[in-house]
Amino acid sequence: MNNIKINPTAVVSEKARLGAGVEIGAYSIIGDDVILGDNTVVMHHASIDRGTKIGKNCTVFPFCSIGSDPQDITFKGEPTSVEIGDNNRIREFTTINRGTVKGGGCTRIGSNNYLMAYTHIAHDCQVGNNTTFINGATLAGHVEVEDFAVIGAFSSVRQFVRIGRNSYIGGYTIVLQDVLPFAKVAQARDAYDFFGPNSIGMVRNGISREFIGHVKEIFDVLYRRDLNTTQAVEKLKSEYPDMEEANIIIDFIAKTKTGLLKSFRNGNGNGTT
Repeated sequence: MNNIKINPTAVVSEKARLGAGVEIGAYSIIGDDVILGDNTVVMHHASIDRGTKIGKNCTVFPFCSIGSDPQDITFKGEPTSVEIGDNNRIREFTTINRGTVKGGGCTRIGSNNYLMAYTHIAHDCQVGNNTTFINGATLAGHVEVEDFAVIGAFSSVRQFVRIGRNSYIGGYTIVLQDVLPFAKVAQARDAYDFFGPNSIGMVRNGISREFIGHVKEIFDVLYRRDLNTTQAVEKLKSEYPDMEEANIIIDFIAKTKTGLLKSFRNGNGNGTT
């Protein structure tokens, strides 16, 4: 059986498709039409429901629930799904819900992600690659998270919000609007603080110091020149017409539906809007 190992206490549907080297731990449940890629390990007491596809070399830790019905009162049992890429680590008590028809029908998670304990990914979310969700991080429905983003412990992201690439969200932050690519934000009491570029994270991800310096200049235009967003974008287009960093941020802003987090921690420690 291609070195597949299934604990005798596990319940695995005959309609499930298991790749070579897959391991299913004690008391885990694998539902109809589940696909598990080569060398993926599902530890004990995990539940993977119908229509879930998980790629190669993933590890699902105990007490995870993946592919369960979306927490949406309009859901009527339609055949929706969860798709997860390769090399993901999904830690204890993580929950990932299936999509809804109105949201496209599929909750997607890319590859090389680390979802720490008690992470929640709601219906129709689209998560990229190389992201990190710290313990208790929560996405509401329809959230988009781009590559290399970090969601801090017990932070919550509202429906339809987008989290830009290489951004960092501090712990216990309630995110109600889009977070720009490369940004570092947190919530202090009842106000947001924008701390500028996520320089440490970008360095760790192999981004050059020159690129980071350009991002800082772009953020200065957006947040320090007393311009509204439209004016700032026009300024960026005129000052940096061919700069990759500027174009990434301009394109992100053009697609926002929720608006952007706009606070900035200035020299005296007070947030300004």
